[in-house]
Amino acid sequence: MSTSPANLETAVLGRTGLEVTRLGYGAAHRRALTDNQIGDMLNAVLDAGITLIDTANDYGNSEEMIGRYIRHRRDEYILATKCGCTPEGNWGHLWTRENLFRGLHESLERMRVDSVDIMQLHNPSVEDCETGELVQALEDMRQQGKVRWIGVSSTLPHLPTFLEWDVFDVFQIPYSGLEREHEEWITKVAEQNAGTIIRGGVALGAPSLGTGSASQWERFEKAKLDDLRGGGDSQTAFLLRLTLAHPHMHSTIVGTTNPNHLRENAEAAAKGPLPADVVAEAMRRLGK
Repeated sequence: MSTSPANLETAVLGRTGLEVTRLGYGAAHRRALTDNQIGDMLNAVLDAGITLIDTANDYGNSEEMIGRYIRHRRDEYILATKCGCTPEGNWGHLWTRENLFRGLHESLERMRVDSVDIMQLHNPSVEDCETGELVQALEDMRQQGKVRWIGVSSTLPHLPTFLEWDVFDVFQIPYSGLEREHEEWITKVAEQNAGTIIRGGVALGAPSLGTGSASQWERFEKAKLDDLRGGGDSQTAFLLRLTLAHPHMHSTIVGTTNPNHLRENAEAAAKGPLPADVVAEAMRRLGK
């Protein structure tokens, strides 16, 4: 581990060799912002020392905003996007080679770049990959120099098969102390020397902020995790530091459109993972 200029811990993203901050930024904007507000937010992310930005072809105008507002700072961040999204951008998917390349070229144009660091399939099934020959399409993107590393955003039951294929350099997996279904798979991915990017590491924020999954945060309350909070950590900061305690995660992407929440996340990440005894007790109370 090392640190970024803003004292954020960094990790090497598996066999990619890319050094990323363990706190990344998810650029799916979940509330309406003006273009200038998005631009300010993206620059604030980089100013905070965060070096991994994750987006997707169907995240509204996210890619366009990245190209407009932080293209001039391209050497400060690792850029990851996703393909397989429909041309309509309605969160649907079309698993064909033609659509994957359509998304790639559109993403490159929007973000004003010649290549992306990581191209991820956006939650396909094993059958989707096999029928559409999607891995070959990704490899062809790499062969053309438009993609450096290939990955997949995935969940069970597809993860074991994707891992067996040993073709993906990066896996994006949902995980937090409140959602532990994929906990052991993060370890298995890392043991194969692939990169692990975590999504959902703070359960989309706490209900007290008007965000997040109420059912997940009910687990937080029932486990009486507030009793374990200390050092001024909010609930979301505590959960973020609990996610960072997983020994085999490389980066967890957290999306926010609130500068204060961004600052809080960065400060929590700068503290590093929770102490081992607190982690052990929190996990005991949460159970599987």
